[in-house]
Amino acid sequence: MREDDVLVLSTRSGSPSGLEIRINFGIFAGREATQAEIEELAHALLETVPAVSIVSERRYEFGAEVEAAVHQVRVEVAGDGGYAMEQLLLDAAGSWARSCITARHADVSDF
Repeated sequence: MREDDVLVLSTRSGSPSGLEIRINFGIFAGREATQAEIEELAHALLETVPAVSIVSERRYEFGAEVEAAVHQVRVEVAGDGGYAMEQLLLDAAGSWARSCITARHADVSDF
């Protein structure tokens, strides 16, 4: 599995949003995305689609032998623009994430 496959991935959940892109930001950056960074992501994505919804969230996962807190950025896009649009959005989200992580990270990864 490539690093980008873990950093950015898409899902089609059958929800009204159609396409959802998940960016595992905190795993690589060691921090949450700032409001300014989220706005930069929105501008990058709006070059491909007319509207997006972006959620910046802290997820908690619990199990018998594990507890984890992860910061994730979730992008929701209405409709189904097909594979080509999905790839453009994934590329834009990956590029945004790598740029943010390179600019400022908490030394959790040699990204």
